[in-house]
Amino acid sequence: MPLWIDSHNHLQDARLGDPQPVVAAMRDAGIEQCVVNATHEGDWADVEQLANDHPGFITPVFGIHPWRADTATTGWENRLVDLLEKYPQSSVGECGLDGWISSPSFDVQQPVFQTQLRIARELDRPITIHALKAWEPLFEAFEKQPPPRRFLMHSFGGSWEIAQRLLPLGAFFSFSGYFLHSRKSAVLETFRKIPRDRILLETDAPDMLPPAEFITHPLAENRNHPANLASIATALAKSLDITPEVLANMTRENHACWISDFNPNSSASD
Repeated sequence: MPLWIDSHNHLQDARLGDPQPVVAAMRDAGIEQCVVNATHEGDWADVEQLANDHPGFITPVFGIHPWRADTATTGWENRLVDLLEKYPQSSVGECGLDGWISSPSFDVQQPVFQTQLRIARELDRPITIHALKAWEPLFEAFEKQPPPRRFLMHSFGGSWEIAQRLLPLGAFFSFSGYFLHSRKSAVLETFRKIPRDRILLETDAPDMLPPAEFITHPLAENRNHPANLASIATALAKSLDITPEVLANMTRENHACWISDFNPNSSASD
């Protein structure tokens, strides 16, 4: 059975319920590691606890999501740095910019995002970026605060033209099961063009539910179980015309390059 890494989920989300059986189902499905992303200060402790409960399986990511940018409280930057220094394996996120929502506005989102870019760069940590209907604001942010030398565009739904602008900056791109819907076929076409050493896999659980035929672990209210990753990955492998085993090995190597064993002389940093 191929072994997979979920490079982006929200296992701390209460919609998934007790994380212990969720983790057990993930392991049974061949998922050997996952990256659990915080979204605001209020869930940093939950992500921290999950990482402590499942060392080696869960990598913690601490940050503030653009939807929650208006919840940042005084001194959040210092508390974030403290957490990152406490957990050397951790990274920054989920953060970014979102033009799909009307509030908080870009004026509120931008300083919170740019601060996280600065922290990630100064600590030399990877960062996980959410960008939706915000490509030009994203590049404007990069002009003011360059990203660290490696970063993940999670659940990347942008065009090949956008990917080409991001690749020289050190971007990796994760594929989620939502893009297996037929109306999202353009995203699959983009992933066929992205260099193979920049592709990762994710579920974004409990969100980004794949089509019904790829749901192996159904949950109530259309929630996405992270153990669906194996089915999602198999579908992506077919689209890329490679075997699941090849995709599993490839994405595990890419994951290590992105989040832990980054080598500035490797092709992933060109």
